[in-house]
Amino acid sequence: MLLTIAVWSFIFLAAALLLAFRSRLLGLGLLAVGYALTVVDGRLDWRAGIPLVLLIAAAYAVAPQRTRVWRIAGHVVFVSLAVALGFHLLPGFHNPQVIGPVRLTPDAVPFTMYLNLDKPLAGFWLLLVWPALALKRDRWSWTRGVAIGLAAAAACLGLALGLGAIAFEPKWADLGWLWALDNLLLVCLTEEALFRGYLQEELSRRLGEHRQGEAIAVGVAAALFGLAHLAGGWGYVLVAGLAGVGYGIAYHYGGLHASVMAHFSLNFVHFTLFTYPMLAG
Repeated sequence: MLLTIAVWSFIFLAAALLLAFRSRLLGLGLLAVGYALTVVDGRLDWRAGIPLVLLIAAAYAVAPQRTRVWRIAGHVVFVSLAVALGFHLLPGFHNPQVIGPVRLTPDAVPFTMYLNLDKPLAGFWLLLVWPALALKRDRWSWTRGVAIGLAAAAACLGLALGLGAIAFEPKWADLGWLWALDNLLLVCLTEEALFRGYLQEELSRRLGEHRQGEAIAVGVAAALFGLAHLAGGWGYVLVAGLAGVGYGIAYHYGGLHASVMAHFSLNFVHFTLFTYPMLAG
């Protein structure tokens, strides 16, 4: 138990430092210690070393001094790994189950939460490697993100209510603090770094001369973000896509700080005030 607490203390602290200050050297050191301890804890086996080595190779390949062919290859490897890690398709990661399955309200779908070791690697890679990712725009990025997140929550949760996917059910679940830590520092950080800091940022740069380039970048990233939630059904895709538009606007005006806070604010309102994750069919 103490070893598990140590593992996640290092990983959560690394995520917080990378998100708040982009402290690459300290963040990398803490991650190295945390992931090394997961091997001792039996949460990683040798097969997890394959994507880790490939992520290091991709970091080498995408460096600005490499040739165009090397950079393209590096991005292909990274995107492929990000998708596979995000959907837990790669062996070697034994993510601990910390909540559930449990119904947070009597009419809800059973909820299960894992502390994932695989999916966050994509977010950590971007914060450590990818210089184009905009961390913040100004000192108001955090508060701007919360404001946009609350506006997005009103729109998205209102739509979900209209679709009959959720109901108004205020609550605070046991281990809600752990859900909040995981959601902010692993889930929101990873998804926003990938969909906004990597995809939207790159599309925005490439479409910079286009009159509607920024709107297209926000829309494409939001659409792909929505499709990533297809397992929840097409209603979930629609709500997630709409949320993605809000997160994209937050990123445009406030950088990663703002989009992460927008994402977490919406999720927190959903978790505490409405059916979570959704009503049972």
